[in-house]
Amino acid sequence: MIIIGGGIAGLSVAWYLERAAAARGLPLEYTLLERSERWGGKVWTERVEGFGGGPFLLEAGPDAFLTRKPAALALARELGLGARIQGINMEHARTFVARHGRPTPLPEGVRLLAPTRWGPLLRSPLFSAAGKLRMGLEMLLPPRRDEADESLASFVRRRYGSEALDVLAEPLMAGVYNGEPERQSILATFPQFRALEARYGSVTRGARAEARAETQARARAAGADGEQPGTAVPPFISFDTGTATLVEALLARLTGTLRLSTSAAGIERDGSGYRVTLADGDGAGSGMEGASAGSGVEGSRVQGSMVRTADAVIVAALAPDAAALLRSVAPEAAERLGAIRTAGIASVYLAYPRDAVTHSLDGFGVVIPSGEGRRIDGMTWTSSKWSGRAPDGSVLLRLFFGGPATRGMLDLPDDDVVAAARAEVEDLLGARGDPLFHRIYRWRDGYPQYDVGHRERVAAIEAALPSGLVVTGSSYRGVGVPDTVAQGYAAAERIVASLAGNANAQ
Repeated sequence: MIIIGGGIAGLSVAWYLERAAAARGLPLEYTLLERSERWGGKVWTERVEGFGGGPFLLEAGPDAFLTRKPAALALARELGLGARIQGINMEHARTFVARHGRPTPLPEGVRLLAPTRWGPLLRSPLFSAAGKLRMGLEMLLPPRRDEADESLASFVRRRYGSEALDVLAEPLMAGVYNGEPERQSILATFPQFRALEARYGSVTRGARAEARAETQARARAAGADGEQPGTAVPPFISFDTGTATLVEALLARLTGTLRLSTSAAGIERDGSGYRVTLADGDGAGSGMEGASAGSGVEGSRVQGSMVRTADAVIVAALAPDAAALLRSVAPEAAERLGAIRTAGIASVYLAYPRDAVTHSLDGFGVVIPSGEGRRIDGMTWTSSKWSGRAPDGSVLLRLFFGGPATRGMLDLPDDDVVAAARAEVEDLLGARGDPLFHRIYRWRDGYPQYDVGHRERVAAIEAALPSGLVVTGSSYRGVGVPDTVAQGYAAAERIVASLAGNANAQ
């Protein structure tokens, strides 16, 4: 078996393949190929020393795993990482929104979009009186009865009005997906809001019912277990040494053949299995040929390229890369894969002495509506959000750019990016003086875009794939680490079930 792609998707697939095969008593040999020189994809933690009394921990990609989607938490526990899990700092559990040039707290009780408490919303300066009235009218509007997809912008305007879209949904909900609200699929990105509308007739009414149920459940759990407040699983987790801890734990436990700096160039049918051609020169000096006996994947050379044969192939790569690999073996799926767009995203870290920043930084960060006309999409106050990310007496700030309103920033030289970031921090947070250091991470074309109709597109892709060939990863059913891990589990189960069926038929 061959897995193409060594990000968190490919690593998760390998882990669950081993477990699924062992549970069914099936022999398993696989090779995992990664074209870069590093495992983990965007899950990458950098340790920076030499500034203050301890290290700074920087995340090049995601900095947290959502526990409402439990796959990443479950995987961490399976890997024995329970003692390493770190919860988000709940004492700073609030978000700011840049409004009229200043960070303004999001009203308490707002769940991304839906207000569960009216008092804080009515007192908030984030919205005009007309905007608040329009949001309140949501409870009186009839629900949509059909199940057709629509854009995030269409949904929010229909339920809450244009001001809620501009101030809340665009920076908070479209921002999660680095997307354009007018194109982003509500069913593929935030289906829970359409579900609330269908069940309760009102998103607000449904969100308030869920909030009450969650409060009651926590109270029951505390009473049953004798827990004290605050001991429940936090909404977001990481690890004491950063998200890369998950990657390192997976690598330490996997038993297959793992190859870095090895690119697949194409996939073709080979009888009942597949033939994977590697790019010219890949595998040279990496032990590819010498590892063939142990990998369970036969190898040969054709016109200077390494060719591998396998009974099944899992492509754990972004949709455009998968499309290029599948043009010969699955042309219909490749065409549909090519319709899934990607966009770039980047971030710049700035570290400062604490007394150089006048803002209290008493929250997770600030999101920025595009109407504010700024050169960044948002900012995470990393040292407030997590413990141990910066030495005492220092602050660590992460500024994001590359969204629909700031695409041009992706192509600027580093010096210009840092200058723009410093200007934003000075204006929004009152920072003064030079930062201790900076780091920039750019992911060009690395963020899948879930346009309207995305779920149907993915279903059609999967239906067009021949048996023994699977695609998985962030391009399909969720961009976050928990979603990607869950998809890795599903891909492994699907492949092993197919192999078990073939074995029983023989």
